[in-house]
Parts: sequence; C-alpha cells; structure tokens
Amino acid sequence: AAANVYNHMVMPTSYGNPLGEYQQLINGVVMWDVAVERQVALRGPDALRLARMLTPRNLDKLVIGQGKYVPICNYEGVIINDPVLLQVADNEIWLSIADSDIGLWASAIAGAHNMDVRVFEADASPLAIQGPLAIDVARALFGDWVDSLNYFAFKQTELNGIPLIVARSGWSKQGGFELYLRDGSRGTDLWNLVAEAGVPFGIVPGAPNGIERLESGLIAYGGDTDNVTNPFELGLDKFIDVDQAQDFIGKAALKVIKENGTKRRFIGLKIGGAPFTASTETRVDVTLNGSYVGYSSSYGFSPRVGSNIGVAMLSVAAIAASGGLEIVTEQGLLPAEVVALPFI
Repeated sequence: AAANVYNHMVMPTSYGNPLGEYQQLINGVVMWDVAVERQVALRGPDALRLARMLTPRNLDKLVIGQGKYVPICNYEGVIINDPVLLQVADNEIWLSIADSDIGLWASAIAGAHNMDVRVFEADASPLAIQGPLAIDVARALFGDWVDSLNYFAFKQTELNGIPLIVARSGWSKQGGFELYLRDGSRGTDLWNLVAEAGVPFGIVPGAPNGIERLESGLIAYGGDTDNVTNPFELGLDKFIDVDQAQDFIGKAALKVIKENGTKRRFIGLKIGGAPFTASTETRVDVTLNGSYVGYSSSYGFSPRVGSNIGVAMLSVAAIAASGGLEIVTEQGLLPAEVVALPFI
C-alpha cells in the first residue's frame, strides 16, 4: 500500500497492485477513499455573491443539484485551485477543492468585501465509485434513480441512516459516482456497505489512477501547474467568461492574457524507450534540440495506447516544432512527440 498527503490529510494512493487497480478501473469497478477532497462551505445570504467573486466561470444559471467545474484564479490570473462547485441549499455553496488552502482565500475575500457569509470546512468526505460497472454498484445501493443524474449532478439522500450527497462525478473518465459522507463518524459503515454492494461486480479498493488520468488528459492542480499557470494554458477557455457583467478576482488580468494569447500550453507526449514500470508524478525537463522548452509533470506506460505517454507544459514554439523534442527520465534522455489531449 502507498499514500501521500493532500489537503493536510493522508490519502491512500495504491493498495499494492497499481496495474490491477488500473485494469479494474478500465474494465470493472473500484472504490476510492477521496476524503482529501475537502469541502469549503460558503453559508449565508452572500454565499452566491462570494462564489461569483471567486471564479471566472459564469454562474448565472447555477441551480441546486447541478455541480460545476470552477477554476479559481488570483488577481494575476494565475490558477490557484480548480474545484467542483455544488450549491447544496439556497444559501450554501460547497467547493470540492484540489490541494490548496482555498478556505483561507475565500474567508479573506469575504471579509475584505464585508460579505454576510461564513466560510468553513463542511463535515463531508467523498468516497468514489469509478469504472464502467460503477453504475451497477450505485443502482444496487440507491436504486434506478441514479441513472437520471447528469454529469456533475447530485442529490441529497441517505443510506441505512447515513446522510449523503450522491454526485455523478469522479477523477476519471470511466464513469462513476462520488458519495459525499455527511457524518464523519460513519466512514467505516459507508465503506463496508459499498464494498458489500460491489461484491457481485468484483469491486476492489484503489485510488485515483496515474495512468488513466494521463490517458484521459485530466489536470492535476499543483502537479501539472506551477506558480504562473493560467487557465488558458490548460485549455480551460470555455470556463473563463471575461465578458460577463459580474466582477471577479483576476478579471482584468485574464482579459489581457486572453487578448495576448498564451506562450505555453498543456499537451500530451508520446515517449520512446522501454515501457516505464510505473507512472510517476515527478517534474522533469523537456528540451528541443538541447534547449529547455518546458516541463513534464507526469509520465508512464499506457497499455491502451501501447506506448509511454506523459503530459507537459511546453512553449507554443516547441509544440509547433516538427521534431527534436526530448524528455529527461529515469531511463535517461528519451525522444518525445507532441500529441493532443486526451490520448483516449
């Protein structure tokens, strides 16, 4: 088994068989303890006002029951988190955050603008069920109504008296659900119920999978980003509405960035050499004819692509080049070619 620290919590990253967990995610179903996806709650009359100040995404059509992916930027237009937003009540909004202290940021913004809103960490800890058979496990647990949930849609419910929010979401492209446990004392009960319901479908424990995320081109905030990354470099243009009437943090900076265009872009790499034995999240240099042109943040061998693959933040000039790209790996310098994301 392996673990790392994320949002100040220990997160399981493997139960000892990464390749088996990958195969189960692609072909079957896995369950993940992703309680590290902490919920920053905004509660009060100004909850929506604060949410709109925090994100460049247009929230005009926000409704209870439909989540939204909301990049959060600082005043320079640099991305500082990319949570999923859930409006759970008329006056309460949750941000299901990546690995940075957005609670501190949100409470400071609220205080600076004299908003009538309390910012706190909700007692909510997600457990994910992912893979093509996740729908079968969710049906077994909750009934056929789960079929009607759209992507990022959610519903409040309970299971054997355990209060939950069930959302059609998760950090993979294999389909699945996240069960937001709303009572921290019932974690073991929930885990056991899901494991039991998953027995007929071969469920196994796992964790967000490095290879599947590469294949799917999923962004890992903090891993793929550095301290100057903007959302346009990550291809998040459709979530950034600089023309909305609403003011938000970073609006002026993002307008300028959009007008000028980006000098780098997040892109896929097909990498030569013998198959890597494991995926790695180590940041390494990428060169063009020997000169530094950016970094790769993760790479590994993809069984479905049949090649070593990676993701990288590269200069637009390097992306446009017809050859000469190399990546520094534990196998030494390997040839690489640019590939559009997602790979699959």
